[in-house]
Amino acid sequence: MKPFVRRCRHGIVLSAVAAALLGLTSPAGHAQVNLPSLGDSVSEDLDVGSERRIGEQVMRQIRLDPDYLEDPLLEEYLQAIWAPLVQAAKQLGNIGDETRDRFAWETFLVRDRSVNAFALPGGFVGVHLGLIAMTSSRDELASVLAHELSHVTQRHIARRMTGDSRSSLLATAAMLAGLVAASRGGNANVANAAIVGSQAAAAQMSLNFSRDMEREADRVGFNVMNHADFAPAGMVSMFERMEQAYHLMDSGNYPYLRSHPLTSERIGDARIRLGTLDFVRPRGMAEHALMAARSRVLMDQRAEAWTQLQNLDAGTRDAQGDGSMQAKSYEQLGARYASALASIKMRDWPRAEKAMRSAELTLQQLGGDVQATRLLRYLRAELALARDKAGDGFAALRLLTGEQSRPLLLAHAQLAMVDSGSASAREAASDLQTHLSVNANDAPAWSQLAQLWNKLDQPLRAVRAQGEARAAAGDLNGAIDRLRSGLRQSRSRDVDQIEAEVIDARLRALLYQRRQLLSELYPRGAPAGAELPN
Repeated sequence: MKPFVRRCRHGIVLSAVAAALLGLTSPAGHAQVNLPSLGDSVSEDLDVGSERRIGEQVMRQIRLDPDYLEDPLLEEYLQAIWAPLVQAAKQLGNIGDETRDRFAWETFLVRDRSVNAFALPGGFVGVHLGLIAMTSSRDELASVLAHELSHVTQRHIARRMTGDSRSSLLATAAMLAGLVAASRGGNANVANAAIVGSQAAAAQMSLNFSRDMEREADRVGFNVMNHADFAPAGMVSMFERMEQAYHLMDSGNYPYLRSHPLTSERIGDARIRLGTLDFVRPRGMAEHALMAARSRVLMDQRAEAWTQLQNLDAGTRDAQGDGSMQAKSYEQLGARYASALASIKMRDWPRAEKAMRSAELTLQQLGGDVQATRLLRYLRAELALARDKAGDGFAALRLLTGEQSRPLLLAHAQLAMVDSGSASAREAASDLQTHLSVNANDAPAWSQLAQLWNKLDQPLRAVRAQGEARAAAGDLNGAIDRLRSGLRQSRSRDVDQIEAEVIDARLRALLYQRRQLLSELYPRGAPAGAELPN
């Protein structure tokens, strides 16, 4: 589990979340950073509710980090793999009544080139884009997610925490929040000093999982992915891929190998388990090739990286036949998608169009695939959006007959912003409002709605949507500031009084929520003027 990092002009700075939680080496002083004792998983000091609260406090900081990625298509794809695994874990009894409804069971994306995934307290699992980019099938990705899910279901994180009292648990959460604030100053030495000077330095304990825990997560995860109808060979092939890459570990590209060291015993056990099962043919190869390609483009936003990706499909020939040639075609499909998306990012429209047509032709040669065809339609809409051609984007998405998805909803909203008329904006705002009535924690949807309300000259509604976006992202201070601003606006002009009353009610609710969180951070009483860290 690699520390979650924040990039700034001073370089990579340790996030306190990762430094304190994961016990990994700091970049400046190479000192071992360990978590204060928090209590055993079976003790009353670290019950399920307390573990979830730690996870929530950590996630409030992570969601504000610029490397926390919100991409509707990749999020949807990750969720399509994660949800069956969670369901299988419930059916197998790995997720019991105690944690079923109290843990988050939530995945999130990290914009990072390194190959890594990690579990946090309370059922949160982070996935680096570098991991998705290096996998060749959904089954390989599912094997990693199943392994991390099993760390959560077996309470491995809680087992690695020992301590004396609930107050020490809450004090630790407060320390984590404070260290994140220090790390955001852009100076690794400041963050390092805060970490080393904290209680963490005295604990002398690491949260790296033991070998027994790794073997247990392998065994449980293997059963979970098999029960969820993923090809179990994906775990073996993922192990083999990692084993081949092991010599790259010291370069920092494979932090997953540091926290999840491969042993011949683990690899051998996986091969033995696979030998007892019937062969399951991998599915969704074309779709995964496109999502891996999308990850390659989004994980590194440097112009030189995009230029290299533009050249991925240079000189490739259309593959014919089957077997190894078909596998090569999936690689070509991904290369052409990556070239097209990178060209869009570089605003090279002719090259984007050429690569897109090549991708469509390659997919036809592979026999077509409904999900992959859908993703190429979204790519066409993405090109139209970048060129401010809303009509072309709407036309591309119109072919997705009957679809009612979050990516489609957000794509329509983005296109409506560049549309010269207001009818599409009103329709998109109405659709988003309906979506948010049952998905109130969708921060990107709230942000998009705020832009639409501004375009429709509804400033009070826009301010409220901005506040809700901050609240959904975990930034209660920012949410409260925005809603207070909206309340001041409602008193100084002729505005919709119903909307003003909604803002007033939400402001009161968020102020109460902040007081509750402060009482958890400061169990002996919050000092005067105490604020939640941002």
